[in-house]
Amino acid sequence: MTFSIGVVGAGQFGSQFAHLFNLHPGVSSVFAVDDVAHRAAEAAGRYHLAGTMATFEDLLASDVDAVAIFTQRWTHGPLVEQALRAGKHVYSAVPMAISEEEIARIIEAVRETGLVYMMGETSYYNPATVFARKQLAEGKFGRIFYAEGDYVHDMDLGFYEAYQYSGGERWKETASYPPMLYPTHAVGGVLGAVPAHAVSVSCVGVRDDRNDGVFDKDVSMFGNDFSNATALFELNDGGVMRTNEMRRVGYPSHIRESRFRFFGTEASFEQLATVSVWQDKQNVHDISEQMETRPSIALDDPSLANVAPELRDAFVSGLAPVHDPGRLPEEFLGAPNGHEGSHHFLVDDFVTAVNNRTLPPVNAWMAARFTLPGIVAHQSALQNGARLPIRDFGEAPGTGT
Repeated sequence: MTFSIGVVGAGQFGSQFAHLFNLHPGVSSVFAVDDVAHRAAEAAGRYHLAGTMATFEDLLASDVDAVAIFTQRWTHGPLVEQALRAGKHVYSAVPMAISEEEIARIIEAVRETGLVYMMGETSYYNPATVFARKQLAEGKFGRIFYAEGDYVHDMDLGFYEAYQYSGGERWKETASYPPMLYPTHAVGGVLGAVPAHAVSVSCVGVRDDRNDGVFDKDVSMFGNDFSNATALFELNDGGVMRTNEMRRVGYPSHIRESRFRFFGTEASFEQLATVSVWQDKQNVHDISEQMETRPSIALDDPSLANVAPELRDAFVSGLAPVHDPGRLPEEFLGAPNGHEGSHHFLVDDFVTAVNNRTLPPVNAWMAARFTLPGIVAHQSALQNGARLPIRDFGEAPGTGT
């Protein structure tokens, strides 16, 4: 079986994913859509796509089977719901949405239509998460009672350019996006390994003092002045998860922008920028090599011309030794990858789910567990760290748990 797909938002990441969808043998044709028409045309030409469509509405009115949404991060929720109601399967970049209400509407739309929804959370296939998931399944951690997930990405390392690329002349209004409303690269890496969900949170936000018009309440379309935030979550299994979302930090995010720690009763795993270790009660084992990805394309590849040099590592990282490439189509061999080897797996997850009518790993219910904790954490920070409850939408239907 094959299906057709339209990629909405043919910018930096959208065009890369359009290329991968076009390579996958489970996809029959790929179309590009972008408000900036020349970006869609350039992606279609570079990657030999089936064509372009003028608007999102045109795409929904067409006979295309699925859509992949790579628009501005605060726009995903309504677009996803609209696409599902139009009868399209949906792949969405992160985050799932920016409010509990938007998440609830997506889940209801998935439930009512029976269509496939997947959030493309890269940390689910982060080498650290893959490793921890395997160790936990084999019982080597014992009970994981504490875990940390950090998304540590300084604005100076490519984010100014990225927001200018996507936001135009008024880019500072959107560059102030609240850190905890983009939580999935941190939360997803923990909960992608630990079978639990957050039930409450207390969060502290750090107000920005750069005074450059970014993270300025008077400029921000979100009324936000937090550039960093730290949240402590209570999990339903009695464990604890801590998350850092940092946008002003002296840290080499181009080397490793998401990093994780898992502490169990029998063993633990910890990461720094270039070092990963597995520890038991007797020894420390350096497993950094297992986490190290190999470049999939050169940093100066022409397809990355519009990407700031400080961000290009996220577009070129290939597979790590802990990954299992055996499930991937041979057409992906040598194709661009990114975000520590996750892009190939994410595309294959969605294509497999649509063609087999199965639940992808990061389905709507899992996506809610990756996204909503950050939304509530931001509200906690606005209330000076008040401990707030987090709604859980439950397990996906048919999972048997």
